[in-house]
Amino acid sequence: MIPLLDRQLLFVSGKGGTGKTTVAAAIADLAATRGKRVLVCEMDAKGALAGAFEVGELAFQPTELRPGLHAMVMNTEDSLREYMRLFVRIPLVGRIGPLARTFDFVADAAPGVKEILAVGKLCYEVRERHYDLVVVDAEASGHIVAQIDAPRAIRDLVHVGMVHDQTEWMLQILGDHARTGLVVVTTPEEMPVTETVELVAKVQATTEVDVAAVVVNRVLPQWFSTADAEVFDALCRPQPQASLADAAGAKVATVFHAATLARARRQMVSEHVQRLRDGVPAAVPLVSVPELFSRSGGRRVVSLVAEALHEELS
Repeated sequence: MIPLLDRQLLFVSGKGGTGKTTVAAAIADLAATRGKRVLVCEMDAKGALAGAFEVGELAFQPTELRPGLHAMVMNTEDSLREYMRLFVRIPLVGRIGPLARTFDFVADAAPGVKEILAVGKLCYEVRERHYDLVVVDAEASGHIVAQIDAPRAIRDLVHVGMVHDQTEWMLQILGDHARTGLVVVTTPEEMPVTETVELVAKVQATTEVDVAAVVVNRVLPQWFSTADAEVFDALCRPQPQASLADAAGAKVATVFHAATLARARRQMVSEHVQRLRDGVPAAVPLVSVPELFSRSGGRRVVSLVAEALHEELS
């Protein structure tokens, strides 16, 4: 087993609404707290990462959020500019909007072209060791395989030349399990668990990227131990309920109904987690993050999730 934070490149994916961005931000925050120099990158540039850290709009140029922690977002024009400057050796002055729009047109007709720029940027940061860890708030589960598999797709299309050579070193980084891993975020619900099991199987079958962990987010606490459950069941019988109602009033039934509902929800969580454990290879760690019962997101939630991950990974 390779400790999660000992890797150099972590892609974080999952079904929409499972807390993917928060978990990516928390992993980056935890790594920075442990003294690593960290870059966290949002791939879809929707602004969710800036919201998680409660900062202004992020850009392609990394912003230092606090000592050791930097954040950025991907975009076509800047990634194309950097690619041409670093690899094609063409200095570009001013905006390249028309070229970027032309590139978008070509990329839509050739799947993998746009993705390889983004993945190439991240692999470049890893290769040059600008950071100890690069955390990627990657595409959702329906698109992540195409994203991380882009270098292989391009290599299969282009067999010689500079582009082929560049895909080779990217694939070496992506396929090195000691350096690169995919973290899949899910919640203990039917559809997210199903998608997670399918995604893990597809990644392992069609790519060289290692599945580093599955993070089960928003896990309800265990309300009752076995002994507690026996006592609770005894108190739910008619005679104890009548005695309690005489002593404490009519609200007793409401309280017991709420407790029964909470226990049933926790039982459903346990069943979904077990289904996840049965469907994912035993070598893939399952990491639990508790339900925070918070209506808002932001920096506080990121810190709480980072604390939960610290306890799980220690």
